[in-house]
Amino acid sequence: MKIVVIGGNGLIGTKLVSRLRQKGHEAVSASPSSGVNIVTGEGLAQALKGAQVVVDVANSPTFDEAAMSFFENAGRNITAAETAAGTKHHVALSVVGTDRLLESVYFRAKLAQENLIKASKIPYTIVRSTQFFEFLGGIAQFSIVGDAIRLPPVPFQPIAADDVAEVTADVALGAPLNGTLEIAGPDKMPLDQFVRHFLSATRDSRTLIRDAEARYFGIAIDDRSLVPAGNPRLGAIHFADWMSQAASRK
Repeated sequence: MKIVVIGGNGLIGTKLVSRLRQKGHEAVSASPSSGVNIVTGEGLAQALKGAQVVVDVANSPTFDEAAMSFFENAGRNITAAETAAGTKHHVALSVVGTDRLLESVYFRAKLAQENLIKASKIPYTIVRSTQFFEFLGGIAQFSIVGDAIRLPPVPFQPIAADDVAEVTADVALGAPLNGTLEIAGPDKMPLDQFVRHFLSATRDSRTLIRDAEARYFGIAIDDRSLVPAGNPRLGAIHFADWMSQAASRK
């Protein structure tokens, strides 16, 4: 089966393409480096020709107002190319809590992307994932206020990128849900504790302060913001094991 992975050269995309090929499928990576521009539509129709399944794991290069035009233009172009190709299943990677984080223009853009998918006639599955373990360092960096990292003690349930790729591959090979699947990691603890463990394991001596008023990428959050609302599919990789594996690869 031909499966096109849009954003196939990114963190999730490369893992996903590899898994699909290991399962015996024709997995094609579509990205600017392969001549496919989803914002302009350049190369998209040719890349999707004959694709039974399209998996979109591409992300906006910015998190500001430009994200809206990125996801809207890309969504319309992808839908048009899928319709012409006769694609039977569209899979999109989104974010747990998207509809609860609308203070951010980025999440408003992600919600617009989801709505375009739902409004199209292509059968679909939206996979909403919690944050990846791999981005904990970025969370710390973005949360610096003055001379310290400030994070709130809200519930947090991040997931390994390998698990995201594994679940997304399973979804791509299954029947469309015409709905949303939430995924998360097997461990849940306060956001500040996850980052504190990460800093300790990476020998990062920066001060981390637990601050209930601190924001998450500029957004005010609460106990519901970063965790699944229902019964998510859980990844297999525990945080402690991921940290050990990450340390062994250095």
